[in-house]
Amino acid sequence: MSLGTRQNTQGDGLPDGDGVIAVAERIREAIQTVIEGKPDVVRIALTVLLAEGHLLIEDIPGVGKTMLAKALGRAIDCSVQRVQFTPDLLPADITGVSVYHQDRREFEFNPGPVFANIVLGDEINRASPKTQSALLECMEEMQVSVDGETRPLERPFMVVATQNPADMEGTYPLPEAQRDRFMARIAVGYPTPQAELDMIDSHSAESPLDRLEPVASAADVRTMVDHVKTIHVAPGVRRYAVDLVTATRSSAALRLGASPRATIHLVRAARAYAALEGRHYVVPDDLQALAVPVLAHRLLPSPEARMERRAPEQVVSEIVARLPIPSPR
Repeated sequence: MSLGTRQNTQGDGLPDGDGVIAVAERIREAIQTVIEGKPDVVRIALTVLLAEGHLLIEDIPGVGKTMLAKALGRAIDCSVQRVQFTPDLLPADITGVSVYHQDRREFEFNPGPVFANIVLGDEINRASPKTQSALLECMEEMQVSVDGETRPLERPFMVVATQNPADMEGTYPLPEAQRDRFMARIAVGYPTPQAELDMIDSHSAESPLDRLEPVASAADVRTMVDHVKTIHVAPGVRRYAVDLVTATRSSAALRLGASPRATIHLVRAARAYAALEGRHYVVPDDLQALAVPVLAHRLLPSPEARMERRAPEQVVSEIVARLPIPSPR
């Protein structure tokens, strides 16, 4: 049974905010049975899902990056494919390849793992830039072009990629064009001591992923995404989003500011964030909460900022603190 039949709908046939919150809460609770003590991380992951974006999870090994991506995929009854990125991985291993059948004298396309609702790219920065670029078209246009034929991808479509920090052994830095296609980047971080104690018990006998059952369907997610698109963004709030992004382009601490795509991603994510709060409108606080995860990974610090060890996250936080908050109208 879909979200639309479980919950009330508005006059236009779309679900109301209560229906979206109810399903999102079930997904959140399911993920948190696996990822303990990280509610903010789970919230950003859900925000990106409902905003039809892609998520980059960057952190050191062993803190639960892959576990978070798997939990998100298992909480939703949809197709999930995993790609383990390695230096010898080829683009065709991701997009698929046409195979010639001698008996039928024709080519048959064997779709790659990218033809799924949720694609987990594990350790994406261990593959070469050429292989990483195989995801560019599908992440931006929700389609794959192979052998001169373009094939659409099914909604919802979300790439959840994990990567180790760039200074770790055997990694390639993600190209700027690749990073710009990820709506948000998050870090899981170390668990609290209590959460780590709980993990000893919950992970000893079996993985909590084995007990995780789907709590929503792909149709539910599509309906929720349609609701998010109806969230109102006032002209003043739109201008504030543009001011935030424009400030990164004029900052002396940055040699590469955020792109116009970043502005669109910031507003789309803010709509999803507001929907999860039960609101039908975006407020400046939504943009402020999302500015660092949505903007920081797209920015390149200047040589002076590198010498001063000023990370892009710090620069974005300073911009948020400095810019005046506009009138919501």
